[in-house]
Amino acid sequence: MIIKNGFVYQEDQTFQKKDLYIEAGKIVDSLRQNESQEQIDASGLYVLPGLIDIHSHGAVGFDFSDGDMDGLKKILAYEYSHGITSYCPTSMTVEKENILQIFQNMKDWKDEDYMSHVEGINMEGPFLDTSKKGAHRAECIIPPDMDFFQKCNTACGGRICLVTLAPNMNGAMDFIRELHDQVSISLGHSAADYDTAKMALEAGANHVTHLYNAMNPLNHRSPGLIGAAADNANCMAELICDGIHVHESMVRAAFKLFPGRIALISDSMRATGLEDGTYDLGGQKVTVKERLATLENGTIAGSATNVFDCMKNAVSFGIPLEEAIAAATINPAKSIGIFDHTGSLTPGKRADVILLDKDLNLVKVI
Repeated sequence: MIIKNGFVYQEDQTFQKKDLYIEAGKIVDSLRQNESQEQIDASGLYVLPGLIDIHSHGAVGFDFSDGDMDGLKKILAYEYSHGITSYCPTSMTVEKENILQIFQNMKDWKDEDYMSHVEGINMEGPFLDTSKKGAHRAECIIPPDMDFFQKCNTACGGRICLVTLAPNMNGAMDFIRELHDQVSISLGHSAADYDTAKMALEAGANHVTHLYNAMNPLNHRSPGLIGAAADNANCMAELICDGIHVHESMVRAAFKLFPGRIALISDSMRATGLEDGTYDLGGQKVTVKERLATLENGTIAGSATNVFDCMKNAVSFGIPLEEAIAAATINPAKSIGIFDHTGSLTPGKRADVILLDKDLNLVKVI
């Protein structure tokens, strides 16, 4: 396949007007390696890597924590149709035996055509701080437990790529020191102060779960987890850019605090892609009205958006297009260790490609 005359997004976050060559599902660097003559005219279009969502619970009426693999396929088909070609299904804090069963169901997972690739599982609970539990169930939260993590990872065939824990909980530092070479460790759902978060990052954590949300706010005398993460050049920060979880001014601030280190996420729940109504998230009732999802007590409970729309929102909030694209492709790929095969249109990588018009409308998923 040859994608001709498009504005192709580069790893250095620039655009080049050029042709892109695809052979056997891979990007190749010249026509000589390309025997297929199928051509797509991308004149006037942006040619981007497929987007990546490393933190999403569900969509179109289904949730990963349902443990329903047919439901997961419907989620992945929805994501693919919106330009998200790589995806990390994300668990909620439910009973331990249910988490194990959900992960066990993923052991023999195989990707299918016209669905997002499952790059790994994001284990968001249950190692959280009950004071910052958000939409997670307090009665199911437990201290960081290496043995339970290993049971879950074994159950799913080693697919866990990201795990959230609260660094101020007992056992957190030992967990980080022992497992940081095995899995990306994200700090979140935590009231940790600056020093505790700094210690956790120095121990090997390298990620923040939905920046600003479910943590203490940034304060000039008490910078907390946000300040510690901003100070650590190796730390990537997730950001929900739906216009609800984070004010647009703080979106701009985040991109300044974390230059080249923002990973846009949806944190979507099952209402995504559906009409307003009442839904379930991790066993709790959620009401969705005009894209705002809340528990009965008013707590925001995930989003009803997707990463493609989050990227467009970021641009509308004043983030340069090139930076917003990186935050939905390059950065999340690097954050979970998949940049060797996706996240950019580099020869040798998987041909995850999307075409956008100049108004950032999705034209085609390749």
